[in-house]
Amino acid sequence: MATEGHAPTASEYVIHHLTHLNNTGHAQENIIDWSVINLDSMFYSIVIGALTVFLLWLAARKATSGVPGRFQGIVEILVDMVADQAKGIVHSAESRRFVAPLALTVFVWIFLMNAMDLLPVDLLPRIWEGMYAAGGGDPAHAYMRVVATADLSATLGMSTGVLLLCLYYNIKIKGVGGWVHELFTAPFGSHPLLYPINFAMQIIEFVAKTVSHGMRLFGNMYAGELIFILIALLGSTATVFGFLGHVIAGSIWAIFHILIITLQAFIFMMLTLVYVGQAHESH
Repeated sequence: MATEGHAPTASEYVIHHLTHLNNTGHAQENIIDWSVINLDSMFYSIVIGALTVFLLWLAARKATSGVPGRFQGIVEILVDMVADQAKGIVHSAESRRFVAPLALTVFVWIFLMNAMDLLPVDLLPRIWEGMYAAGGGDPAHAYMRVVATADLSATLGMSTGVLLLCLYYNIKIKGVGGWVHELFTAPFGSHPLLYPINFAMQIIEFVAKTVSHGMRLFGNMYAGELIFILIALLGSTATVFGFLGHVIAGSIWAIFHILIITLQAFIFMMLTLVYVGQAHESH
């Protein structure tokens, strides 16, 4: 991370840690750039997604009817929690057969991605810098962010997936004609003069729900990641007080952050259930 033979300044340190490894080889310059693919977010989200599926498969494979072990007990608590929430929101038993497992998978997946924030800030980036340098690259450009949910493109991608699922159930439950009729007649009623207003309101609702769904998760996790980076700077002051402050503040924030990562995974899961449940209802 050092530049031109000297240690990075505080601002350089923060900027380096907030820069994604992407397909362009340099930091993204615009807020929206469809040509940029954040490879680190793709890698960690896919790997953790595979781990999530494996853990749930393992729990199902080793499930017994007797006294459950700790792992099975935790999974059963999660299954019961998600099933109860899904039953109260999605009234179609047929839909719950797919939606409830999906919600469980979403919760575990997002929780594990959020939990990457609890790793030491420099652990994986330092390992990547060493690998990058060994391959002949400049360590100063060895970018790596490990919290995929702190990437807006990742969280909006997940919320867009929920939107597509809602559109699917709107058409499946109401039919193409029924859904199109609803788009033009709700919420203000069936009158030709109100058709454009109703349609505009429906589109705004879909867009607002999708954007807020992804932005909420991104905002909380980005803020948490930034605080960990700032706390890590305390350890670079080379003083006893700086080191103690780093350890104490890092420990306190990590304990508090466990609540945040769990709560954000739960909120994303609940909103997924709510939006899918709304797709089953007729205005």
